[in-house]
Amino acid sequence: MKAIGEIAINVFRESVRDKVLYNLVLFAILMMGASYLIGQLTAGQDVKIIKDLGLAATSVFGLFIAVFIGIGLVSKEVERRSIYSLLAKPIHRHHLILGKYVGLSLTLLVNVAVMTFALFVVLLYMRWGVDPTVQKAWDAPALDPRLLQATGLIFVELLVVTGIALFFSTFSTPLLSAALTFGFFIAGRFSADLRHFDQAVNSPIAVGFARTLYWILPNLASFDVRSQVVHGQPVSLGYLALVAGYGASYIAALMVASTVIFSRRDFK
Repeated sequence: MKAIGEIAINVFRESVRDKVLYNLVLFAILMMGASYLIGQLTAGQDVKIIKDLGLAATSVFGLFIAVFIGIGLVSKEVERRSIYSLLAKPIHRHHLILGKYVGLSLTLLVNVAVMTFALFVVLLYMRWGVDPTVQKAWDAPALDPRLLQATGLIFVELLVVTGIALFFSTFSTPLLSAALTFGFFIAGRFSADLRHFDQAVNSPIAVGFARTLYWILPNLASFDVRSQVVHGQPVSLGYLALVAGYGASYIAALMVASTVIFSRRDFK
């Protein structure tokens, strides 16, 4: 555990010093601020627009952080040949995998928290001076605590994407890892459609292949509760727990697969 913690801290420090990371967070904050200006153009819908764009910015820029830093967690060590000095130390390969994953997860947690805070600041400024009778007409309060449910599931989704990026980085090049991770992300957003693929085609082989992909790909659409939260619809704690458990299970499977593949790589 000590080795994993030390590796995680080093990854977090390297990520914080990465200029790309700061740029992504800055763009996310600017987008949230711009959402306030856009909201002013649509009377009566400004709160919804600010929430929707703010949550979307958190998801999109978090995705870029997870992918572009995640794909280099292992491949960067191999390219720099620093992997040899790391493996020469009294640590196991699974320590390296888990430590790097925990380090990037901590980085994502900090950045999602910063972007969530920026969103609440924009919403607080938007609510300032608005007549209480007008606020009662909104579907949900400006500072709706349910926004934390949406950002929480966004964070879990980003943890899954990070696991996918780390998995591909254990055996592939950074460019190919990025392409495969983005491909998994897009496919995971529409994986539910594969379950009913038999309604679109008549080929048993194609249907069987689609069903196989459905069980392999992560169902990332289940992490998206943005629409419900923006429109003030409740999200049950049972659903949150179920989806979070699903995400944790998928991440555990990715960590096991990553460790097995990385442990069999020959760096000689």
